[in-house]
Amino acid sequence: MTDAANEVLYTVADHIATITLNAPERMNTISGPMLNNLARLLTEANEDKNVRVVILTGKGRAFCAGLDLRKERDGNGLSAASSPTTINLRNTPPTVLQAMDKPTICAVNGGAAGYGMDTALGCDIRIMAESSKLAAAFVKRGVVPESGGTWLLPRMLGWAKASELIFTGRTLSARECLDWGLANEVVPDAELMTRATAIAREIAANAPLAVQASKRMMRMGLNENFSDHVHHVYLQLLPLFKTQDMAEGMKAFMGKREPKFEGR
Repeated sequence: MTDAANEVLYTVADHIATITLNAPERMNTISGPMLNNLARLLTEANEDKNVRVVILTGKGRAFCAGLDLRKERDGNGLSAASSPTTINLRNTPPTVLQAMDKPTICAVNGGAAGYGMDTALGCDIRIMAESSKLAAAFVKRGVVPESGGTWLLPRMLGWAKASELIFTGRTLSARECLDWGLANEVVPDAELMTRATAIAREIAANAPLAVQASKRMMRMGLNENFSDHVHHVYLQLLPLFKTQDMAEGMKAFMGKREPKFEGR
């Protein structure tokens, strides 16, 4: 059995943080300690100036099969991450993911059900292995999509398609996810991390402050009218004009060479 301290693995290389759910013997179902560690490591990656992109994936045949109900019965489940009467939603992985400025890529290595599906949807980009799937099985268990799905899916799919998925509790194959617009790419299982890392490197090669500002503006734009949004974009643009990265980007463009950004 995986030790609780090692249920979430964290590595950083080439400005890319890779966070791996590491409880394959239980299909990476979320326990209380795993919930806390995942939120902590996502926050750490977001605050680390050396990190420009985050890849989230799982070990074994599942990305995350939802909440660990067995752990819940033992007192080590979701409730272990909170007091007996409250849940601190400000520090849960879906909330942390939504607030992150660093781009996030979910490399969906296998089944993502319930909480796992919502966590995958909370990432900016999803690369799915051919054998992977998303299972919106909430209503089949007598619950609602408790970790962001009711907010994310109508925005991603539109009301009608989101209703179809949530109300039926349907499971979508990787190819169906691609057809529905929930996946960016579907790749052979053996190529999943290679492809996710290639996209992460492409992002990491760009000016990190500009990438993060762009993500911030996209997130704000979900709840703004156009006039307010343009104003906020301009306010984000002004400090970027003063960065060394913008000067480097212009010099590289004029010199017909690849830029070398430092995030300042």
